[in-house]
Amino acid sequence: MAVSAARAVAFEILLRVEREDSYAAELLHSPSRAKLSPRDHGLATELVMGVLRWRSLLDHRLAAASSQKIERLDGEVLTALRLGIYQLQFLSRVPARAAIFESVELVRAARKRSAASFVNAVLRKVAGTGAEDVFSQIGKSPDAVTLARSAAHPPWLVERWTEHYGLETARQICTQDQTVPGTSIYIHDDRSGDVDGELAEAGVQLASGRLLAAARRVLSGDVTTTHAYREGRVSIQDEASQLVGVLAGRGKMILDCSAAPGNKTALLARRNPHAAVFATELHPHRARLLQNLNRLPNVYVVAADARHLPFACNFDRILADVPCSGTGTLARNPEIKWRLKVEDLCDLQTRQVAIVKSALRQLAIGGRLVYSTCSLEREENEAVVEAVLEGATEFKVVDFKAELEQLRQSGEMAWQNIALLLAGPYLRTIPGVHPFDGFFAALMERR
Repeated sequence: MAVSAARAVAFEILLRVEREDSYAAELLHSPSRAKLSPRDHGLATELVMGVLRWRSLLDHRLAAASSQKIERLDGEVLTALRLGIYQLQFLSRVPARAAIFESVELVRAARKRSAASFVNAVLRKVAGTGAEDVFSQIGKSPDAVTLARSAAHPPWLVERWTEHYGLETARQICTQDQTVPGTSIYIHDDRSGDVDGELAEAGVQLASGRLLAAARRVLSGDVTTTHAYREGRVSIQDEASQLVGVLAGRGKMILDCSAAPGNKTALLARRNPHAAVFATELHPHRARLLQNLNRLPNVYVVAADARHLPFACNFDRILADVPCSGTGTLARNPEIKWRLKVEDLCDLQTRQVAIVKSALRQLAIGGRLVYSTCSLEREENEAVVEAVLEGATEFKVVDFKAELEQLRQSGEMAWQNIALLLAGPYLRTIPGVHPFDGFFAALMERR
């Protein structure tokens, strides 16, 4: 009996994530996965993301059932065991015999036949133990160390959140990180007046967005198969990310200086149809991809290092949505938490400061720059703004409160409690506290 397509794909992706520092979401949506049936793709996604979300907890349960130390296991064996334990402990609809048998077959197919009996024995032992209510354990965690263990997070990261945001907020962040995130879309173009109806006819069930009037939450269906998506009239984008793009504002010369994959570029270009929107991307192959995905007539893609921008002109609006740790998006990218180290934050900060200083040199007098990250860490957020503006008297931070209030009054913003989106003059969303990803944004203006 062959291994199911879903489990074979999940096994391959998990190995690549571990060995190549690949991103699971990109691999799951790569063209090579298009041949999977919707059912198999759904199961493969569940398996990959579930194993990555709960990895340390799975390893703890594996260690309790194993006669060998985890560190001594081959990568293929460890991955097959994690897949098996996840199915046994988290997927009640998967029969235990199927989870055990196919994990054993994965090991055999990976030419680790000598480990087959070991995998079989470990999984049978795990199958005899009851599954805990993991979310109840997270909610009752009395301290950061216990919370990190219960919520399958690195202790150093949870300790930081507990210190900065408090234990209850840290619990909310961890709970959201371990939950399958919803899909949101942004409606760029509704010339027909009924994109909602068009998507409904295509089998996509929607609900109103919580943050923006042009946002929708996808309750069921596949947006990517619709004409509206293929024509660029709607895009898949978290609502907090959408808001950052909207807050970049309107202008005649606009720069998106860290543009890939291009969702915010498209939002800027469609909101400013008469503006020239320049989008830079460091890597030429990603710049080409960005160009292919954004065939709008007012978008100009440039392969360039944002720390050394090549433009002779100035811009009245700049978006610096910079590369960051991504700790506000762990529900979507759980592999990040196993790769990130505390020392990485300083390296990222150095790069972020360099990008913003470079971008500010291109900002026209009276122009505005939005600096944003999808990070929860102070080093990448407030500390970057402070470092950039130290001694730079020609720039000032603008309080986002008035900008958000204006969006609310114009009807663009659906969210009513503006204060809940603010941390001082900055925009701040926190997973679990807010029903979307964690984002930070600062607004800077040249005097």
